[in-house]
Amino acid sequence: MSHEENVIRGHKAALSNPRVSDEAKEHSAAVISEFEKSNNATTTREGEIHEHRVLGGYKATLNNPNTSDEAKQKAEAVLEEHGVRV
Repeated sequence: MSHEENVIRGHKAALSNPRVSDEAKEHSAAVISEFEKSNNATTTREGEIHEHRVLGGYKATLNNPNTSDEAKQKAEAVLEEHGVRV
């Protein structure tokens, strides 16, 4: 885990701690919000990479001679749902 993630974890803990002042909670909420905004692009990119890998797995299923016909049909259906030509 990165240093930033640990810092955010501390701010999240501050939000739920009854001993923390309202002013400090507002600051923590602002820090968390800013962190989420700045890391949204990274998260989106990671999601795209994951989806491409999953779809690649389904493509491999279609070409694997050891895969059942039922599994190949499911893989083909999933690929078609995602707009991948088979």
